[in-house]
Amino acid sequence: MTTTPAVFLDRDGTLVEPRHYPTRPEDLILYPTIAPHLQQLRQDGFRLVVITNQSGIARGLFSEDDLTRMHDDLRLRLRRLGVEIDGFFHCPHHPEGVIPELAIACYCRKPEPGLLLAAATALDLDLTRSWFIGDILNDVEAGNRTGCRTVLVDLGTESPPESPSRTPHYVARDTEHALRIVRAVERRGPAVDTSYLPSSWLPNQTAGERLVGRSA
Repeated sequence: MTTTPAVFLDRDGTLVEPRHYPTRPEDLILYPTIAPHLQQLRQDGFRLVVITNQSGIARGLFSEDDLTRMHDDLRLRLRRLGVEIDGFFHCPHHPEGVIPELAIACYCRKPEPGLLLAAATALDLDLTRSWFIGDILNDVEAGNRTGCRTVLVDLGTESPPESPSRTPHYVARDTEHALRIVRAVERRGPAVDTSYLPSSWLPNQTAGERLVGRSA
C-alpha cells in the first residue's frame, strides 16, 4: 500500500517569484522565507515535488536542456538551504506552440491531472494524503481532481472560483502562510489563520468567513 504523502508545489509564483517565461537559472528567485518551512515538511515525512507548466518549450522560447539547467540550479540552491526536492515534473505542451510535436492539447498541462499522477507513480505517493500549493486556480483544479487538499497562494490574480473542482480548501496570503497552513492542519505545527480570503472574493462576506464549508 502506498502511504507516503507529498506537498506538491507549483513553481512560478509559488516556489519562486513570478516572472514571464524565465529562461536562465538566475531568473528563478526563491522566496526568501520559505526554506525553513519546506525543511520542516520534509522532516514531517512529506515528499516535496515541483509540478509546473512550461509552455515556453512548445513556444520555442527555451529548450528542455535550458529547463534542466534551471531546475538543477534550483535544486542545488535549495539543497544548500537544507531542502531536498524529490522531483520536478513539467508539461512542455501548448496547443498554440510553434514546435509541432508539442503543439497539442495534452493530459499533463494543469488543470489536467497528468503530472500529479505521473509523480505519484514515479515516487510511490499517496495522493489522498497529499497537498497541492499553487497560485492559480488551474493548480487548485489539478490538485482537487487527484484527491489532494489544496491551498491557493493569493497573488491577486484569481477571480472567485465558479465550481467545486476549482475551489481551494484554503487560501493563503503568501507561500510561507500556505506552508504553515499545511503543518497546522496536519497537526505538525502551531495554529495559524485558515480563514483568509482575497478581498475581491468577499462582496457579501466578512473576512472571517470561509469560502465554502469544505472539510480538510
